[in-house]
Amino acid sequence: MRATVLHSPGDIRLDTLPDPDLEADTDAIVRVVAACVCGSDLWPYRGLNKPQTEPHQIGHEHVGVVERVGSDVSALSVGDFVIAPFMYSDNTCVHCRNGVQTSCVNGGGYTGCQAELVRVPQADGTLATVPGEVGDDLLPHVLALTDVFPTGHHAAVSAGVTAGSTVVVVGDGAVGLSAVLAAKRLGASTVVAMSRHADRQALATAFGADHIVEKRDKEGAAEVREILDGIGADAVLECVGTKESMKQAFLSLRPGGTVGYVGVPHGVELNVPAMFGRNQGLAGGVAPVRAYLDELLPEVLSGDLRPGAVFDRTFALDEVADAYTAMDERTAIKALLRP
Repeated sequence: MRATVLHSPGDIRLDTLPDPDLEADTDAIVRVVAACVCGSDLWPYRGLNKPQTEPHQIGHEHVGVVERVGSDVSALSVGDFVIAPFMYSDNTCVHCRNGVQTSCVNGGGYTGCQAELVRVPQADGTLATVPGEVGDDLLPHVLALTDVFPTGHHAAVSAGVTAGSTVVVVGDGAVGLSAVLAAKRLGASTVVAMSRHADRQALATAFGADHIVEKRDKEGAAEVREILDGIGADAVLECVGTKESMKQAFLSLRPGGTVGYVGVPHGVELNVPAMFGRNQGLAGGVAPVRAYLDELLPEVLSGDLRPGAVFDRTFALDEVADAYTAMDERTAIKALLRP
């Protein structure tokens, strides 16, 4: 099969590798119909994670068709079209039952999804079957359910967004834009998107943002307070993961509010005494995608929810290096890959 391999920071190649095989009776092999590049893929691509010692496959978002199943797989059949959350889980353990499939006692992470074939562990618990035909119009929207939209949704849920909430979104990447859509879906009365890029501002507005703030730091927070009756937001959705973005989130939050964070943390610092004094909360983390699919998929299938608009450029799999360049240079909000 052909598969995307990060050989070293900045060096993405499409290599020919052995096809994956079933390694456990609970595995499935999925033939990828569509995959994508995530903002979190850019951390290793830019060399900002731990030092890379050898080439490795990359990518953790895909949808596709079940090609083979292990002998213990009973909920799936060959030919099923499936959504693959970016972490696998049995969906039955105590943590899964509590909606934290990312901490499943039999779960974990898997990579190598920017490829033609993927082995998915714990297939019965991990994969969600999509009924009916998935055409080109529907494809980006179901693909968005593998990570990007549920991650934005997780930020909103973690921050306690509900009907009438005032919300600020820090970050205008695909997750931040998804968080705008998620906040509006949950009933937020006012959503402020912090963005300096016209194309992303336009999509934020299409997703329901009521205001755009381009300023940063204390000036940006002052503009937020001016919009929100001088007190700051009930909820701030932090979708970047840097020291600066977390600081911006708390500067924009009212006393008693909550920051929902889903940006992968890199160098983040917290002023806990200040949080204590203002009764400000912090909640979030890795999005338990599987916990949300039963709620979100029907709305995508009905056409009521259209999160796939974050995919603004499509690349063939053999153009994956160009897809990474486009994401790195911010000429794409989110790149969709077609094997």
